[in-house]
Amino acid sequence: MEEAAQKQLARLMRLCAGRECCRSDIRRKLAALPPAEAEEVLETLCREGYVDDTRYARAFARDKSALQGWGNLKIKLALQRKGIAADAVSAALAEIDAPAADNRKEQVLRAKWKALERETDPDKKAARFFRYGLGRGYSYEEIKKTYDNIRRDQSA
Repeated sequence: MEEAAQKQLARLMRLCAGRECCRSDIRRKLAALPPAEAEEVLETLCREGYVDDTRYARAFARDKSALQGWGNLKIKLALQRKGIAADAVSAALAEIDAPAADNRKEQVLRAKWKALERETDPDKKAARFFRYGLGRGYSYEEIKKTYDNIRRDQSA
């Protein structure tokens, strides 16, 4: 392994020891190296346990759901864009704490509803609410359920 590749390997080992990375993230960081050396560095990182796409997918799904309030659809799409295998994506989505994710979804959507308070046209308000929820990765059915709950709470 060339000296530049050795330096990159050491740098990436420090990076991966501090946070999860996936293969595509590492490939992007190794773009300056010749392809054969980049693959050698990547394989070394994987073999030594610094890079694991399944572990990355689980951490990504857990964090995006709990911290940013992303829905399963948005998480799945983001992981697919990173080239994570479908079985790893499915396993990661299955590990999301469903009750906590539902609570977070309620918080996020209710906050959006409150932000739309000044909208006077109810059709525009509903359209913006649904568009926002879909953009966050929630299914239409999930958004509709929260919408109905909000409307029920307002009329009570």
